[in-house]
Amino acid sequence: MKILFIHPNMPGQYKHLARVLGARKENTVLFLTKEKKVQIPGVQKIEYRMSRQSQPEIHRYIIGFEKAIHHGQETWRVLKKLKDQGFTPDIVCAHPGWGDALFAKDIYPKSPLLSLLEFYYHAFGADSHFFPDDEVKADEVCRIRVKNATNLLNLEACDWGICPTRFQLKQNPKEFHHKISQLHEGIDCQAIASGSHDEMMMPNKKRLKKGMSIVTYVTRNMEPHRGFFTFMRSLEPLLKMNPDVEVVIVGSDGVSYGRSPENFKTYKEQMLSEVKLDLKRVHFLGHLPYEQYLQVLNISAAHIYLTVPFVLSWSMLEAMAAKCIVIASDTEPVCEVIKDGSNGLLVDFFDAQALADKVQHVLTHQEDYDSLRLKAHQTIQEKYSLEKVLPYHIKLIEELAEGQKRPSVAQELAALYDEGNNG
Repeated sequence: MKILFIHPNMPGQYKHLARVLGARKENTVLFLTKEKKVQIPGVQKIEYRMSRQSQPEIHRYIIGFEKAIHHGQETWRVLKKLKDQGFTPDIVCAHPGWGDALFAKDIYPKSPLLSLLEFYYHAFGADSHFFPDDEVKADEVCRIRVKNATNLLNLEACDWGICPTRFQLKQNPKEFHHKISQLHEGIDCQAIASGSHDEMMMPNKKRLKKGMSIVTYVTRNMEPHRGFFTFMRSLEPLLKMNPDVEVVIVGSDGVSYGRSPENFKTYKEQMLSEVKLDLKRVHFLGHLPYEQYLQVLNISAAHIYLTVPFVLSWSMLEAMAAKCIVIASDTEPVCEVIKDGSNGLLVDFFDAQALADKVQHVLTHQEDYDSLRLKAHQTIQEKYSLEKVLPYHIKLIEELAEGQKRPSVAQELAALYDEGNNG
């Protein structure tokens, strides 16, 4: 089988799938991406460069759409060259959010296009206007509608789509639900189990060991979308309640989603100006290599995950796979996976005191949560582990490549993630 992956940030969500398919000698696997140092055995990497940038005078509603068109044009040129050289894939697997796959069907109209549909935006009911002080502006509402221009073209073009969670699937217009399945990329439970180090050295040379009252928080960037304000506000009462607690924070100072902070360089700086913390017990580790990140999960006594209604982070699922006690926000994508008191604990996204109280109870009653740890691990193993989901990915690709318009595996996936059996 000839498989073409398209993702500007190789490997992205295709890390495991590309590796498995590339290892099969009967497959020819190509990966089209921007310039990246990543190499995957058995996978031929093809790079492209951006030759144009969006113009500053363009209407702000369509800056993102213009960027997507530039991406699509660059990949079109590469795909046209591949086709002229005689390469026609049996299937194209693409994350089309940046526009890279906009014109894939124009080059390869007979090759099935399987798209990873990460997020369809809404002015209300998801991440936008979630915070009580968010001002509703007609200009912003209209901008968000136009922001979906690339998403709509991708939805129309793809032969089938996948979404990691039911929440993300539901954001797409109902007219397209008939050709979208829920299917997560997969959590590497074996790799997580290998993170068995029982202690870590902090930047201040303090050595933290498993069994201590260690609270962990992991995010790509410390920002409001991932509940950073509530988390930081919870630390002040928590540190006062528990003189033994140590807090380990993994994350960078940038902004992945939403607006940049006003009057401060970073949200971390803003929150440290608001809350009074004993910084000898609060450890900011920044971005960590994956192996060290797994060590953080391994020593955790209570892991905090907060998010607005948005894309669900791998880190929450990885924490559950690591048998952490996860205290998470009572928001829709989280509730899809965590059932309060069964495989995790839920708190109001905005209630910092309630979060502090729940974390304190976990720290002082660890033995009461042993079954919760096991149930969390079981949830991931049964519905989100690589062992479970990779065969579905491969079967979906094979059935689409064979020409099935509605792959039979879609029914199996609907049963796997059935809401009544979830969690």
